[in-house]
Amino acid sequence: MSTTELPARHAEPPASHAELMDGVYRWQRHFYDLTRKYYLLGRDRLISGLDVPAGGTVLELGCGTGRNIVLAARRYPGARFFGLDISAEMLETASAAMVREGLSGRVTLARGDATDFDAEALFSVESFDCIFVSYSLSMIPGWEKTVSAALAALSPGGSLHVVDFGQQEALPRWFRTLLRGWLRKFHVEPREALRDVLESESATVGASLRFRTLYRGYAWLAVVGQRS
Repeated sequence: MSTTELPARHAEPPASHAELMDGVYRWQRHFYDLTRKYYLLGRDRLISGLDVPAGGTVLELGCGTGRNIVLAARRYPGARFFGLDISAEMLETASAAMVREGLSGRVTLARGDATDFDAEALFSVESFDCIFVSYSLSMIPGWEKTVSAALAALSPGGSLHVVDFGQQEALPRWFRTLLRGWLRKFHVEPREALRDVLESESATVGASLRFRTLYRGYAWLAVVGQRS
């Protein structure tokens, strides 16, 4: 299936959030990658740590413009990639990027809700070797369900990789205040409970957790590893 042929055999995402994201990104998507590279820190570190097996499958939840999938596909040329996003506007940009980069044969995109998705129905794939979520949990209502859904969609021995805003715990208070106020304009809320939720979900499924603080707490980077 090419990236321009988004599957229709799935439940429509919640209208309110889907419409909100389409509204936010209808125009932003055209310059999104030019601006976000300055403050979505740690994304490339996440990609370099995916360690995708030969011929593996990789899913990004909240794939947006497809920027991360393009970079990951270059780094892991033998893998197949899948992207899920709730915004039709973002998926339009992502589809064009895959065609432009010559990745249509290796990437499949679908519209859906990251908190409740059926990988088999969307992608004809039962599970994935790697799943990653980059600066999306801070935008997803009920984001805890995304963590649960991602772990449920991992193959034995697979890994879930998360990078997102931390609590800026070692940064000046004025910086935290300005950053939080600015992020709220884009419906972004750093998830204070992220580590606790990842620890709880990891324990529930018997997985390991590696959690790192980046840039004095500006960002958090985590890897959950399933047992083989």
